[in-house]
Amino acid sequence: MQLLVGLGNPGAQYERTRHNAGFWLLDALAEACGARFKDDRRYQAELANLSLGGQALTLMKPQTFMNASGRAVASYASYFKVPVEAVLVAHDELDLAPGIVRLKRGGGHGGHNGLRDITAQLGANFARLRLGIGHPGVGADVTGYVLGIPPATDRAAIDTAITRALDVLPAVIGGQFDRVMNQLNRRAAPAPGSDAG
Repeated sequence: MQLLVGLGNPGAQYERTRHNAGFWLLDALAEACGARFKDDRRYQAELANLSLGGQALTLMKPQTFMNASGRAVASYASYFKVPVEAVLVAHDELDLAPGIVRLKRGGGHGGHNGLRDITAQLGANFARLRLGIGHPGVGADVTGYVLGIPPATDRAAIDTAITRALDVLPAVIGGQFDRVMNQLNRRAAPAPGSDAG
């Protein structure tokens, strides 16, 4: 992996919303590694560079708003000749409960507008780090839900999933993608007791 993209919307009004879970992960990783994001208008993104798993890695937070995320990713990948298979995208996932994190290669966009645009620009063969945020239960409520602020219990569960992801990211970036994917996919869901299930 050469490029780790976190999906979200720029602006203070979106910082705490579920749709920004990808930004939350990148912010946590940059802080843990002592890296700092810098605005790069050439790629319409905030970028940070660090070493993880013995590999050089660029972190990207597109500043194009979610629906146009692919524009930033494609322009950077094209200029630096980053193959789509070396791109990992961290994003919020409606189909997983808060506290669940999963890793996968390729696949559809599942209605996620950020993934939809990246797929349109790059193709579908990029890897995904999926951070569960839960589902409102009714499709018509999805937009308001993803742009809403999660209750404290759900945010704590998402933060726990981010911590778990940070623990395994060095192995993912260092070339152990399949091992980590299998490890994460075997993990049981959090015990019932909240509305996450």
